[in-house]
Amino acid sequence: MKKLSLFFIVFLLLGLVLAACGDASDDAIDDEGTDTEEAPEETDSGEESEESGEASEDWMENITVLTGGEAGVYFPLGVAMAEIMDEHVDGVSATGIASGASVVNANELSDGQAEFALIQNDVAFYAHEGSNMFEDVVDGFSGIFTIYPETIQIVTLADSGIETVEDLEGKRVAVGDVGSGTEANAEQILGAHDLTFDDLSAEWMGFGDASTNLQDGNIDAAFVTAGTPTGSIQELAASADIKIVSINEDKIAQLEEEHPYYVREDLDENTYENFDATATTVAVQAMLVARDDLPEDQVYELVKSIFDNLDAMQNAHERGNDLTLDTAQDGMSIDLHPGAQRYYDEQ
Repeated sequence: MKKLSLFFIVFLLLGLVLAACGDASDDAIDDEGTDTEEAPEETDSGEESEESGEASEDWMENITVLTGGEAGVYFPLGVAMAEIMDEHVDGVSATGIASGASVVNANELSDGQAEFALIQNDVAFYAHEGSNMFEDVVDGFSGIFTIYPETIQIVTLADSGIETVEDLEGKRVAVGDVGSGTEANAEQILGAHDLTFDDLSAEWMGFGDASTNLQDGNIDAAFVTAGTPTGSIQELAASADIKIVSINEDKIAQLEEEHPYYVREDLDENTYENFDATATTVAVQAMLVARDDLPEDQVYELVKSIFDNLDAMQNAHERGNDLTLDTAQDGMSIDLHPGAQRYYDEQ
């Protein structure tokens, strides 16, 4: 009887040990199962990150904004735009650089040497048409927004004796940088008065050099296409009495008919210091353009960053106040970039 009881106790203990081992094995299987179920979640998460990275790979990290001469309005505004993009858009390093302005900017943008550029609306149109100063079609870029009217100013000293555009014949006249929008405007305005560069002693130079040469007496007059007040003219007016030559009403009408991007522009005595007269001239429109191959979502973010930080534009130059959502498409002479279009559609 005692032997039977001892056998029963040993059998019971053995069963308990086997049961305990079975539970441990089950726990081990459950843990592995849990790890196996979590593994796909980690894989999915990795795939999502990779897909997000692939989407951002299309973005261009280094962004160049072509402006114009350092003495004009394009330069401070373009630099301000680049600084906004650089500071407020992740994954972007943006720089604004001086350039030969509109015509040069169109060519360099088309050649892929920059991503954004400031340009006159008439020059942008001519580039896409392959007309006027462009022998061939120059495209590959789209509109972003228009900013402000650019006034064609024929600047001279008050005692120069130059009263009309016709008086420029035979004079030493700065007609802008080679390939610039100013050069194109000078050619068209002279043409409306039956003059060409051959009728002048033409000098090709930017705004800053033109101002210095006017003050030094090396030239008699200068064409300047820029928003007012223009820095180089302000500097000149601070040390000398200046005059801005008016264009006759009939010639303005002719220019508007031949070149529909021109509009009449009146300047009053408060435009510049030491400028105590009024002047009537014409203006085009300054605009920002971007390469077509910039991704839509990137352009959207870059445009948004500028409109979210208009105070920086206003602080950069007085003409920064002219950029608004309400006027951003006024005078738009080419198709909008899809990224800009999407941004405006959402407003």
